[in-house]
Amino acid sequence: MATKPPKGDPVQDAPQVAEPKHAAAGLPAIGHTLRIAQQQMGVKRTALTLLRVNQKDGFDCPGCAWPEPDHRHKAEFCENGAKAVAEEATLRRVTPEFFAAHSVADLATRSGYWLGQQGRLTHPMHLPEGGDHYEPVSWERAFDIIAEEISTLGSPDESVFYTSGRTSNEAAFLYQLFARELGTNNLPDCSNMCHESSGSALSETIGIGKGSVLLEDLYKADLIVVAGQNPGTNHPRMLSALEKAKANGARIISINPLPEAGLERFKNPQTPQGMLKGATLTDLFLQIRIGGDQALFRLLNKLILDTQGAVDEEFVREHTHGYEEFAEAARAADWDETLKATGLSRTEIERALGLVLASERTIVCWAMGLTQHKHAVPTIREVVNFLLLRGNIGRPGAGVCPVRGHSNVQGDRTMGIFERPAPAFLDALEKEFGFAPPREHGFDVVRAIRALRDGEAKVFFAMGGNFVSASPDTDVTEAAMRRARLTVHVSTKLNRSHVVTGARALILPTLGRTERDLQVGPNGKSTEQFVTVEDSMGMVHASRGRLAPASPQLLSEPAIVCRLARRVLGADSKVPWEEFERDYATIRDRIARVIPGFEDFNARVARPGGFTLPHAPRDERRFPTATGKANFTAAPVEYPELPEGRLLLQTLRSHDQYNTTIYGLDDRYRGITNGRRVVLVNPEDARALGVTDGSYVDLVGEWKDGVERRAPGFRVVHYPTTRGCAAAYYPETNVLVPLDATADTSNTPASKSVVVRLESAPEGRPETRPEARLEQSATD
Repeated sequence: MATKPPKGDPVQDAPQVAEPKHAAAGLPAIGHTLRIAQQQMGVKRTALTLLRVNQKDGFDCPGCAWPEPDHRHKAEFCENGAKAVAEEATLRRVTPEFFAAHSVADLATRSGYWLGQQGRLTHPMHLPEGGDHYEPVSWERAFDIIAEEISTLGSPDESVFYTSGRTSNEAAFLYQLFARELGTNNLPDCSNMCHESSGSALSETIGIGKGSVLLEDLYKADLIVVAGQNPGTNHPRMLSALEKAKANGARIISINPLPEAGLERFKNPQTPQGMLKGATLTDLFLQIRIGGDQALFRLLNKLILDTQGAVDEEFVREHTHGYEEFAEAARAADWDETLKATGLSRTEIERALGLVLASERTIVCWAMGLTQHKHAVPTIREVVNFLLLRGNIGRPGAGVCPVRGHSNVQGDRTMGIFERPAPAFLDALEKEFGFAPPREHGFDVVRAIRALRDGEAKVFFAMGGNFVSASPDTDVTEAAMRRARLTVHVSTKLNRSHVVTGARALILPTLGRTERDLQVGPNGKSTEQFVTVEDSMGMVHASRGRLAPASPQLLSEPAIVCRLARRVLGADSKVPWEEFERDYATIRDRIARVIPGFEDFNARVARPGGFTLPHAPRDERRFPTATGKANFTAAPVEYPELPEGRLLLQTLRSHDQYNTTIYGLDDRYRGITNGRRVVLVNPEDARALGVTDGSYVDLVGEWKDGVERRAPGFRVVHYPTTRGCAAAYYPETNVLVPLDATADTSNTPASKSVVVRLESAPEGRPETRPEARLEQSATD
């Protein structure tokens, strides 16, 4: 029996504010998890479903990409993972009757939270040109519509194929195979918006654009540096690993503009001691100014160079390149400039140096606090320099650890979801499938938006995700999407992207991770299939859903790609799409022949827990770079300059949120409840700017193009942020991030360093200002 969705769209601009918490998880996390899960799934379904999350014979959590330990707890999930599972396994349904009752114009006024709360999509839906309601459509007709639009294109490069990080390895491999047989490398993905800077920096410096540590390495580390990351909200199961590392003697340095409860104290809900007392995690908190990380690591490198015996000279000599040029730049680091860039004191940096010098095995973990700046790539290169100096790559308990977001975002890239594919990968595809893939680079996310805006792309197809809400410069992005001839979204639930459409639009409902996937073979019998994912540390394992599908009309992502390819490419295709749809093992056989590290894929993934992909820097201290060695780099130190009377804004998630999916309206650890339109401002900055706690302001973004971007009606919250810095939630603040404000090299949106001014909202809260209320809905 379906549960009832919430009736109204709650006001999100009148939050209650209390003191921030200083500990994460514990009993409140358990209570909140069970309450949300039971609201969506009911008691029995909650128990049956959550006990299979991240188990070796269960399904991979559709949330983050943090790896599972070999010995797993019966409740191997976190609060946010449980919320993700609950929304996918919900009993609520979005049927054709729902779309008949709600026009697209009506849905466009609803918040992203309300849309997501309506439940699972049950039928393929079509918005005809000039129509105002989505209408049910058969799968065959849906594929015909896509084929019709693609056939009218002047070039395959007028189509864009976006991928979310929840797509399985099998679906991702088929998706890129279809796009390339069609004739385009336009394969943007969510990596372009988050960790592309990590891949760019690591590919250049160590030869592989992935982290070099395994979960066991954290347990062996002497020092773990967590920079620009909030694991308590974004990767809560990481806290268990940090707790174990601390028990084994590790020290932890946290570097972040905001104090984060999870890094202060972790109350592990799986142990009595954890529930009652918890564990202090951070030994040294460096409350850095936004964007000052490169300057900090540069000065630490100078101080290491200046310390007798601190450099691992043998490692540097045998395994690295570019040391002299790097050392010259590092020795020029200036204390005064570093203190200005970081907002830290000399004493704090010297304490950090002491912990660094005392460690023989150091790991640096980071997330989007480092990757989403103009100078993100040189910042991460400087982190690599920091580790190379003391030989901390290719040593147990040491290395680089970019903590990825969505559950298979790393696997999708491994499978070839990339607009700039390596020639060797294309050569392997050509040899295996007998067609010549295109060689010209395609569009990433930012370039895809520009192409849609400028009429150079006309068909947009999204395999999962919420592209409109995830992308920068909301007004520009929405206008670009509306210029398309056709927009298509493969989805499990409603989101904002479904109501910002091209002239025609399709919603194609798909199976979730929690659901059983049965495919009919040539003998007419159904065979249960499974898919695979790759976690943040290069572990590949199976994922098997067990729930009955939300609707008999759902197709799996591999089946959708296979049927689409057969309809669009026709009988001339050289790929056995029907075979792939019937049996996913045949897809894995081809992956094994195309992608290094996947040899004997089917046999290896059948083992409980799966297998580890090879990583030459970690496994052999071999660095597949252009020089054949790990590369030191030297770049000018950069950090954001802040004009008088302005603040540097970072966009971030609330605790009731995963990426663009809003599970609720609370940010429990930061003391914010029942609302999202808040801006966190240091009390001293607020006083200097003349804004009081509880007052309402418009956030006005300033950038070099002279265009002012405005997010109206945010409640000011006095908060212990770094001086000169502020924070607010996305996607509400994506409107402030200019499309062209991107990281050098990686082209990732610079969402963590937006210059803003605060203007008093003359008429108070947005609910009293109709034009602002509409603008709020448009950016949720």
